[in-house]
Amino acid sequence: MQQEDKLKLVISHAKEYGFVFPSSEIYDGLSAAYDYGQLGVELKNNIKNYWWTAMTRMHQNIVGLDSSIFMHPTTWKASGHVDAFNDPLIDNKDSKKRYRADVLLEDYMAKSEAKIQKEIDKAKNKFGEAFNEEQFRATNPNVLRSQAKIDDVQAKMKAALESSDLIALKNLIDECEIACPESGSRNWTEVRQFNLMFKTELGAVSGDAGIIYLRPETAQGIFVNFLNVQKTGRMKLPFGIAQIGKAFRNEIIARQFIFRMREFEQMEMQFFCKPGTEMEWYNYWKNARIAWHNALGMGEENYKFHDHLKLAHYANAACDIEFNFPMGFKELEGIHSRTDFDLSKHEEFSGKKLRYFDPETNESFVPYVVETSIGLDRMFLAVLSNAYRTEMVPGKEGEEGAERTVLSIHPALAPVKVAILPLVKKDGLPEKAKEIVDLLKYDFNLQYDDKDAVGRRYRRQDAIGTPYCITVDNETLEDNTVTIRDRDTMLQERVAIDALHGMIAQKVSLSRLLNQG
Repeated sequence: MQQEDKLKLVISHAKEYGFVFPSSEIYDGLSAAYDYGQLGVELKNNIKNYWWTAMTRMHQNIVGLDSSIFMHPTTWKASGHVDAFNDPLIDNKDSKKRYRADVLLEDYMAKSEAKIQKEIDKAKNKFGEAFNEEQFRATNPNVLRSQAKIDDVQAKMKAALESSDLIALKNLIDECEIACPESGSRNWTEVRQFNLMFKTELGAVSGDAGIIYLRPETAQGIFVNFLNVQKTGRMKLPFGIAQIGKAFRNEIIARQFIFRMREFEQMEMQFFCKPGTEMEWYNYWKNARIAWHNALGMGEENYKFHDHLKLAHYANAACDIEFNFPMGFKELEGIHSRTDFDLSKHEEFSGKKLRYFDPETNESFVPYVVETSIGLDRMFLAVLSNAYRTEMVPGKEGEEGAERTVLSIHPALAPVKVAILPLVKKDGLPEKAKEIVDLLKYDFNLQYDDKDAVGRRYRRQDAIGTPYCITVDNETLEDNTVTIRDRDTMLQERVAIDALHGMIAQKVSLSRLLNQG
């Protein structure tokens, strides 16, 4: 299956089963805005819970915060967002579509990377276990040509971005003969900068005096509350402040579903440390965050680190954890060493001291910060797209098999943990099934379903990612046992009703997942 085709299938599946709906659909929708449906909100909350628990409960020196979306406008002057929060944009004169110049170049390089991977995959199939990828990359002429092209474009793009040379960016797009994805033409405008913040007005007074911004990131709410949290929580360095919240950016939107939206949700943690130790903590959080991802079992080969070509104005080191989305490898999470930029700037603009006093050394200083920032919507898409698959299910002897669609979501994240299915709607089976519902509903999100043949009900639960189905049959009335079916293996086993709660709790346990990460 082509990756782009998979994205279309995931989008269709998400709508059909109540995960994600186009926003304001009855009014023909709103570009790049989506609503999370009844199953989507459960999956989203489970991802939040996994991140929040891993950050705050697993680390005694990390606490939470929920800061306001509206902040004093000087906050964004101090942080550099008013003057420097820009994207280099370019328009195609024929399609009238606007693009980020750096993204066009990244997509161009990604095509060369795909060619390299195709050569590698072909050689792997040919040589099998004897294949040496490192040697192949170093000697194959096709790979070397593609890599040289990538390195050349990358170096030129880095130089242009670091010097804010918009003419050089435009020249590089022309040099690479990059065409508009929509029109296929290379009739481009010049590249220009565009600020990404949304403006609004506070109160009844119009004009510049009442202008404030919707926050473009949640991090600044943490920085301005640094001393509040440190003093009231009696926190000692190093320590972190975690936050989950909405952010807003008026940026160019690619047609990539919920991957890039103007209204999105971030899960961020700012880790405050002593100057000089920031690189140690930067490497610590790189390792900790990739372990958190890998614990979900979505394939280590689907992640890679990407060091930033151009560092943000606040950073001395930065990298992304990229995930293999249906659109290819794209940024999922960022890890940044932000130095003391933010706290120092807020000191300067507010006139208030934002320093940490170390009683052991009798020093007062502005801490350095290491940030981990993951897009919740992107994490949702990573989980959903990775879990989606179709497969043939063998039929009974003499019968043809059937296709099923299944979401193999990790049981700890699955929106519905268990489905209760009476085999038939008579003979006291629904009543017995509802007793099991009452036994489990306080601790597990579950569904009761008695419509259609049990096989069709299994397929419905597979399609929404329910890891376990409990079937109540006539034998249940005799010996108080039920059949429990595993979503991924489709194997069934007989279990006593008294043992159900403990068994399901163990299988869908968040603590087991956290122990892996």
